[in-house]
Amino acid sequence: MTSVLCNRCRVQLPLWLACGLAVLVLAGCSPSATETASKDDPSSPPPVVEDASPTEQTTDTPDAEGVPGDDEPVVATETEDVPVEDPAAEDTPTEDAPAEDAPAEDAPAEDAPAEDAPAEDAPAEDTPAEDTPVENTTADGKLDPTKDITIKWLPEATELADSTAQDASSMKAYAEVLPDTDVKFEMVPIAGGKSLMGSPAGEKDRKDDEGPRHEVEIEPFWMGKFEVTWEEYELYGLSLDKHRRETLHTAAGTEPSAREKLIDAIARPTAPYSDMTFGFGRRDFPAICMSQLAATGYCRWLSAKTGRFYRLPTEAEWEHACRAGTTTAYSFGDDPGDLDDYAWYFDNADGQYQKIGKKKPNPWGLHDMHGNVSEWVLDQYVADYYKQHESNPVKNPLAIPKTLFPRVARGGTWDDDPDRLRSAARLASTEAWKEQDPQFPQSIWYHTESYCPGIRVVRPLRVPTVEEAKAYEWDYEAIAEYREAQAGKE
Repeated sequence: MTSVLCNRCRVQLPLWLACGLAVLVLAGCSPSATETASKDDPSSPPPVVEDASPTEQTTDTPDAEGVPGDDEPVVATETEDVPVEDPAAEDTPTEDAPAEDAPAEDAPAEDAPAEDAPAEDAPAEDTPAEDTPVENTTADGKLDPTKDITIKWLPEATELADSTAQDASSMKAYAEVLPDTDVKFEMVPIAGGKSLMGSPAGEKDRKDDEGPRHEVEIEPFWMGKFEVTWEEYELYGLSLDKHRRETLHTAAGTEPSAREKLIDAIARPTAPYSDMTFGFGRRDFPAICMSQLAATGYCRWLSAKTGRFYRLPTEAEWEHACRAGTTTAYSFGDDPGDLDDYAWYFDNADGQYQKIGKKKPNPWGLHDMHGNVSEWVLDQYVADYYKQHESNPVKNPLAIPKTLFPRVARGGTWDDDPDRLRSAARLASTEAWKEQDPQFPQSIWYHTESYCPGIRVVRPLRVPTVEEAKAYEWDYEAIAEYREAQAGKE
């Protein structure tokens, strides 16, 4: 009998050892107590992600410090690779001892995002969400204020008498002398308030896009007494200000200041492909033929240069200032026979624009609002735009541009007949204004016809908020696309 038992032991011992080994393997692979609890009891929280449930998902944004919050999509426990559960093994781990494969106490679950990583559907760190300004640096880390709202980086204002006011009643005219130059321009206070925009149905030579006449309310602002001259514009447009300062720094062995670096970082036009004055004259003559984009770029540069927020006027602001409280066809009345005293136009301009300020001003002290050169405003041209405000008075209206053409210019030109110089007359830009541009792609900075617009700047008494300022600055995409098309050359 003994020999039989021994033989059986010798035969069965390997089988018992194999069974024991299998039990140990199964015990090691069994899910932890916390894992099985979460599967058997829905109220039991899974590891790491507390109180999370797929039905409670409301946002894709991680909480502060990268820790998933209550609204984060649940990070499921791993199930695909888990072996079939062995009920006998569920009681193997003790309550206080985590199973071998359970995550450490402070470690995130395997599929959870890393501590600083955004949730799956959140925008990447460098990708702005909708309506968020692009970070104001270039790819190489250099400051690029063109990419962000001027109000965000506007430097401290230079000291200038009469340039500040507590309210409209204390606003005064002032002269802005551009730092590091001897160039100056004058600004005139424009009273805010309600006025009528557009022309009445019975006005002579009225066009359909001038109606219906409607009431607008405008906040007070300062406006350029004259149109921007070539001396002013070419400091920016030809980088004359930048080149002059660079020469002085080289001679003195000094470095540009932080403010100078900010000014010089603003996008500016490429070199012109021909004489943009058309031989009409430069000193004391109005600058012309810049695109609306270049005009807004000049305003941004001017803001950086002075620390005061300058921009183009809206179409409503421009007409409010042009009328100067009048309701007649022109700011001086209804008779075009008096136009020679106030404006340069086809009959008296001798085939070209003329020096600024040689004609009488309107009642608020603004020269050349009628004729000489037309002037860019901020708005998209929409022929029936006024119909939106026919029965509802509107405050500070602005048709934010959505397409490159058409956009609005105002005032009429030296090449126009008297009817196009009326206070309500509107001019829409067209692609024909670029027709003679020989470049490919055609420049975003210039137009090619001698009757193309110039600039008159405004400065609001109340500095806008960042949200409000977004309506005035929407042009970086065009600059970025052009830079790409030009392979980075400007």
